[in-house]
Amino acid sequence: MISKYQDKLKLITPYLSLVILLILISLIIFKYFMDFKNNSFKEINYLNQISKLNEENLNALKEIRELKENNLNLSNLLANEQSKNQLFENQINFINNQVGQLSKFVSLDKELLKKYSKVYFLNENYVPKNISLIDSKYTYGGKEKYIHTEVLPFLINMLNDASIFGINLKIISAYRSFMEQVGLKSQYTIVYGSGANKFSADQGYSEHQLGTTVDFTTDELGNNFDNFGKTKAYNWLKNNAYKYGFVLSYPENNKYYIFEPWHWRFVGIKLAKYLYENKKYFYELDQKEIDQYLIYIFDRN
Repeated sequence: MISKYQDKLKLITPYLSLVILLILISLIIFKYFMDFKNNSFKEINYLNQISKLNEENLNALKEIRELKENNLNLSNLLANEQSKNQLFENQINFINNQVGQLSKFVSLDKELLKKYSKVYFLNENYVPKNISLIDSKYTYGGKEKYIHTEVLPFLINMLNDASIFGINLKIISAYRSFMEQVGLKSQYTIVYGSGANKFSADQGYSEHQLGTTVDFTTDELGNNFDNFGKTKAYNWLKNNAYKYGFVLSYPENNKYYIFEPWHWRFVGIKLAKYLYENKKYFYELDQKEIDQYLIYIFDRN
């Protein structure tokens, strides 16, 4: 019996081994298949995640691009608004400046730059808006002398600067009223007759009535200032007076009066500089051209 079973066992053993081998191969294939399936799912998930991330990146890039465009638009809008604000500010400043200039012009005495020597007439009621007493250390003679208040600091600066260079200027005449001019002209007429018209203005035509004109002398000349044109003081004034707004009213060969080197009128630094640099004198200019400088008459530069 035992021998019979052994024979059968021997007979089926190869088949059993084959079955076992097939089962093992099937298991291996199944495992490989399952692993492959799982890996495929993982790969698909991974690809899906990558695709999702790419999509998110694209959306993010799109948002960034839109933000940049919005920022650029906002920057352009801001620049436009700033430009508009600057333009508006410039317009406001221009208007304020114009208003200031207009107010300044309205407050100025329109007579200050008129050509009064035998051209324009100042009536007996004209008096400068403000006149100030000139310190006696700058004047010659005992009589008090006055000048337009706005002109005074320019005059004092000039006299002080001249003294630094050893030029001792003295004021022998300054503001004269209409009636003072009447008296002075009468005295000259008595002494010189009609010849007085060559060096003395009639009342109403004198620059001295404006309060912006002075006659200079020196301590050495005193009342004999006819020789002022030969002094160092005159030469200094010729080269420097314009810096302080003063000009020589009646130079040599003028058509109004004799040469008066002592007679200097304040016209403002801007006009005085123009006359000096162009070698012109006040009465050569047309009145309309002169009037353009009135707004600057008391400017310090």
